[in-house]
Amino acid sequence: MSRRRSGESLLKRFRDKREARRERMLAFQEEYFRTQIRNKVEGSNDKVPARPKRWLFFGLAMVYVVMLANYLFAQWLMTFVYDYWFPEMGHTIGRQLITVVLMLFIFGLMMTLIRVIFDPGRHQLHLFISMMDAMRRMAKGDFSVTLDSNPRHGGQFGVLIKSFNEMASGLSNMEKVRQEFISNVSHEFQSPLTSIGGFARALQSEDLTPETRLHYLRIIETECSRLSKLSDNLLKLTSLESDHHPFEPKSFRLDRQLRQIVLSIEPIWRDKKLEMDVDLPAATIEADEELLSQTWINLLHNAIKFTPEGGTVRIRLTENERHLRIVIEDTGVGIAEQSLPYLFDRFYKVDKARSRVNGGSGLGLSIVRKIVELHGGEVSVHSRPMEGAAFTVVLPKLASSLQAPVQKPGEARSRLT
Repeated sequence: MSRRRSGESLLKRFRDKREARRERMLAFQEEYFRTQIRNKVEGSNDKVPARPKRWLFFGLAMVYVVMLANYLFAQWLMTFVYDYWFPEMGHTIGRQLITVVLMLFIFGLMMTLIRVIFDPGRHQLHLFISMMDAMRRMAKGDFSVTLDSNPRHGGQFGVLIKSFNEMASGLSNMEKVRQEFISNVSHEFQSPLTSIGGFARALQSEDLTPETRLHYLRIIETECSRLSKLSDNLLKLTSLESDHHPFEPKSFRLDRQLRQIVLSIEPIWRDKKLEMDVDLPAATIEADEELLSQTWINLLHNAIKFTPEGGTVRIRLTENERHLRIVIEDTGVGIAEQSLPYLFDRFYKVDKARSRVNGGSGLGLSIVRKIVELHGGEVSVHSRPMEGAAFTVVLPKLASSLQAPVQKPGEARSRLT
């Protein structure tokens, strides 16, 4: 049993090393051809990556080894022929020349056999046919196609095969996201429309009391408001994700903006008897004031919604030389660990029943994330069930220092309401 495990371990290490060599070769080929094309098309003078010397030494060594083996085989064959048929003839120059000719013949025959057996031309033709068939399938909407990535068959086209498979995988993921988005939008619109239709039919009855009729009308009004809010959020998110959304940075006091927003939503947190613990020292930022206002409104509404009566919502503002850090923390129900990876998904709701009662659409904090990224910042969340949640937004002070945010795998950045 131990020998078997040892053999399997050695085989696994061998395969891993072979796969690593293949990845390094593909990366080198890609960089080599990209640099050459960039120098020719763009007229740049980038240094072309040099081929690893060990590849050259290995290739030459293989040629010498094969030639030596062929020569030894040819010499043994000629020795056998001369000893059997011409034992009286010695080691003449003619015999050596015939040995060399026979060696070259054997070498050529071996190369021909290798080409017939492996036939790289046949594999390349099969690759092109497979690629054309895959493109036709992709043109019809089938993105599940993949090409054979075996390095024995791909050869110098390994980079092309790898890039094609990555493109197909990316398009497949985009198609899944699109279908899921359409399904979610249909569901979110269908629910209030069904409710409106049902209560509208109920209002046609003449047996309803004035109180019941007024109650039904209020439900219809609430569902219409929900539809309007959902439509506005969808339009806003679509605009933010496009390249044409207006971005107008200007310098303003961030602490004053946060205080004004806290005061503007005072009726909401007073109704729940919440305590607002605010620590906002003076801080100036260069950003789009309107967009950031939407960010704080969404975050605070989210914190208030998930905090029970008598709880606390804390707002902290700190700064360093280049960035501002805003933390909005609540003492609410918190977020389950299994929900954290999906918090960026549109329409995702941690508690679907509670979100429906409170009118959540699952887009609020998706908009927050997009606005923060548009400013070159980062938004993250740290939470445990029944211990509340803390949302942290880090923004650059100056609009001139905007840059794409560094995305950290596995880190949850927002909670969709």
